[in-house]
Formats: sequence, structure tokens, C-alpha cells
Amino acid sequence: MHKDFSDASRYAQSFDDPARDSWQRPAEVILHLRVPKGEVVVDLGAGTGYFLRWLSEATGPTGKVLALDIEPNMVAFMQERAQKQSLLNVEPRRVAPDDPGLLPESVARVLIVNTWHHIDQRPAYAEKLARALGPSGEVLVVDYTLEAEHGPPARHRLAPERVKSELEAGGLVAEIVEESLPDQYIVRGRRSAETSTR
Repeated sequence: MHKDFSDASRYAQSFDDPARDSWQRPAEVILHLRVPKGEVVVDLGAGTGYFLRWLSEATGPTGKVLALDIEPNMVAFMQERAQKQSLLNVEPRRVAPDDPGLLPESVARVLIVNTWHHIDQRPAYAEKLARALGPSGEVLVVDYTLEAEHGPPARHRLAPERVKSELEAGGLVAEIVEESLPDQYIVRGRRSAETSTR
């Protein structure tokens, strides 16, 4: 699913709508991410930076948040946001659609919210994420259920079982997480013992 996200200011009206908190439940998502203090955490497909304040606080001043997006206007929007909100440990970056551009074993957590269904060749992408994870690293995919009131048209949505299989095809050990989000599911992928040799 490809969509034009170049008008960052327009998308900010919905992405950063205070009403989003009631169904996105960012505090619960961050709890499931199990962020280790002082480590590098990635927000993949970060958009306007809705989760940046949460991630910045969770990693702490000695950690780093890499806010990745393929749209340059979104990256510019996040740079301005980080400056205004004094999120000193946040680094927005533009990345290619098919590559997160992360060094091997360089990150502890990868958060992917409402973005996985936009990615082409997802098993191959999952393999790149698996290589980027350090020891005990994890990927957390949060996406819309097939019945959600919010989100893309139903034909673009993915069942959690499919996301689980795609993460596993990329070399991760995956599980569907028990949660209480009203419109979304969570799938966790953990680095396996074989990841570093793939």
C-alpha cells in the first residue's frame, strides 16, 4: 500500500489529534515495547513523531531514539518537533522504502506502528530488522485489526497471524501479544540465536 504522506502539516491534524490517545493507548504500547534505559530504540515509519516524546522519556538521556521515515517532509517535521520539545536524544532520519539503514546489532528495540502494511517485501524487510537487533533485541509491530474503526481500507489490512509469519520468515521468533487496544493488535518479534549468522 503506497500513499502520499508529503503534506506533513495536514497529516499532523489526524496523527497528533489528542483524541488518538484514547484508542492508540501510547502508554500501553510503550509498556509492551519493554524499552531498556540507555539503549537505541527505533520508531520505524515515525510520521509526524506521535510516539517520540514517549520513546525519548523511556530511553532516558543516555539512550537514543532513531525516528525513521521515507518521506522527507515528515523527517523535517520531526526535526522541528524534537527541537521545540527539547527531545535531545531523538534523531530523525530519512530511509529508503526497502531498507531501514541500520547497522548490524545496533539497536535494542524497533517500534512499528500503523506502518507494517505499507511495506513491500515484508519478510525480506524483517530479515534486515533482525540483523539490526542487538542481543535480546525485539521488534514490536502494532497495526489495525481487520474490524477496526480506524485505519486503512480493509483490503490493505493484515491479520496478526500473517504479520507473525512474515517476521518468522525474516528470522525472528514471533508471538501475538495479549493486549487491550481497541482497534489494533501487537506482534512481537525477538532475535533468535541464529539471527547473527544469517
